[in-house]
Formats: sequence, C-alpha cells, structure tokens
Amino acid sequence: MNLTFRQLHTFREVIRSGSISGAARTLGRTQPAVSSMIAGLEDELGFALFLREHGKLTPTPEAQFFLEECEDILDRLDQTKRTLGGIGNLSAGRLRIACHPAASGFFMPMVLTDFLRYKPGIEVSLMMRSSTVIEDLIASQQFDVGFAEAPMPRASIRQQDFDMECVCALPAGDPLAARDCVTARDLDGAALATLFAEHTTYAQTCRAFEAADCTFQRRFELQTFLPGLRFVEAGLCAMICDMITAHTHLQSNSAGTIRFRRFAPKITSKVSILTPAHSPQSVIAAAFCAHLAGHVSALQADMQAGLAAISETDGSR
Repeated sequence: MNLTFRQLHTFREVIRSGSISGAARTLGRTQPAVSSMIAGLEDELGFALFLREHGKLTPTPEAQFFLEECEDILDRLDQTKRTLGGIGNLSAGRLRIACHPAASGFFMPMVLTDFLRYKPGIEVSLMMRSSTVIEDLIASQQFDVGFAEAPMPRASIRQQDFDMECVCALPAGDPLAARDCVTARDLDGAALATLFAEHTTYAQTCRAFEAADCTFQRRFELQTFLPGLRFVEAGLCAMICDMITAHTHLQSNSAGTIRFRRFAPKITSKVSILTPAHSPQSVIAAAFCAHLAGHVSALQADMQAGLAAISETDGSR
C-alpha cells in the first residue's frame, strides 16, 4: 500500500464538503482531478469509500473509520510542520548549557534572558559545573554548549576562546583605589585573596610578585572569585580577579563598595565557548553560541571602557 498525504488531504476535504465539487473549490483543483484522486485512493485501499447514487456521495462505514485515522495522520503532520518551522525560526527546540560558576549566577542568565525573550517554545537546561567537568560533558555530547575556562585543545571539542584581562578589586576606601592602575609593588605584603594553587591566575600572580621582588601574602584561598568579593568589601584583602566576576558585581551591586582597577603586569583569564566536535550543531545551539560570543565581547568592551575612563580621569588631575 502506497498512500500519499495528498490523497488523505483530498479525502478529508471531500468528507467535509460533502461533494467532489465542494472539495475541488476548497483545494483549488478541478473536479476530475479530485475524482481521480479518490478513485486512486479506493484502489489503493481495496474498498469503496463512497456510495455514488443519483449524483450524491455517501460515505461508507469504512470511510468513517478511515477518516479518524486520516485526521490523526494529518494532524500529526501539521504539528510536525509547526515544530520544524519553529526550530528553523528559533522559536522552538531544546538547549542544554553547562556553565562554570563565575558566569552562572548573573552573566549567563542575563545572556539567556536576552536570547529567549521572543522564543517561548525553547526549553533550556542550564547546569553549573566546574570547567573541567564541562569539558568532559561537551566532549561526550551530553550538553550542546559549554561556557568555561579555556581547556587545552581536544579533537572532540570545538572551542572559541576569549582572552580576558584580570582586574584588581579593592575596598572603596583603600588609598590605592585612587589610582587607575595597581602594580605588584603597590600590593607588596598586602593581604590577598586568590584561587587555588593549580589555577593559572594564581601562577601568573605569583610570577608578577616574584618579578617585582615583592612579598606575596595570600590570606584567602578560594575555589572561585565570587566569595572573595565579600572579603574585599569588608576591607579584609585585595583580589586580582576575572572580568566576568567584576562585571557581575558592577551590574548587580549599586552600593559602590568595591573599586576595580587595572593590574600590572597584565594577568589574563581565558574563557571558551565549547561545543561537541563530533556531532552536528543544532540551529538553536549555533544561534545561541553566536549570541553568547557577542555578549562576551560586549562585556570586555564595557569593562575596558570603564577602566579607560578611570585612566583618563586620573590623567586629567
């Protein structure tokens, strides 16, 4: 049996209109074309669908039963068309995102809110994981998009890297906050909050102090920079942190209790947008990656503009 959707659609219209001529008008076809379509359907099914008496069409009991099946099939087809159309125009689908802690509390929800504003049919799974775990989740294709600290290149992962400058977080009342740039010598012997010893920013900070022949005094060892902001705010330490953490604080805290300044020598923290390399990327995932990349670049530009404005103000004094 080789039925076509066109045959089913024609049959349904004949039932609805009650005549070949009515169905022909609705479908925009000729009466002979509709009659031929119904005759071919009956031949394919092996039984009559209509009794033809005195120019009238009367559906057979078999036609009434077949109509139920036909309606189900055509409704599912219409739903499939709507679903696929929604995926194509980014209004429907599913997106699985794994995000590292620094961006999961404010930055990633902000990016998602902007992306999803007019896409009510997209479902999102957003999970916070460590960067090393995210790397494996993306490599094993368990998530569509990862946003994490940049890993070493792997054949199973596509990555777009962003080299982000770290900034120095200071209590608002610290005399160093009056400067546009803070150096390792300025922080000689000062209490600091840093990440754990294996982290790249810790190694870079140590080298900066060694090169300046200064005392590196770590008071707080942290897993992420976010809790360190509380210590800085309380005047317990200074902290050289990533731009995303700094930007999150500036966007969500209007009290102005922390000042962010450039640090010299330059310390960087790379982040990456990660996607599985061995599976095709969905239309929605590709669109979100582009959207996320735009927000990361905008964050960098915003922070750099703020730091440059501080430098210009300091230079005009």
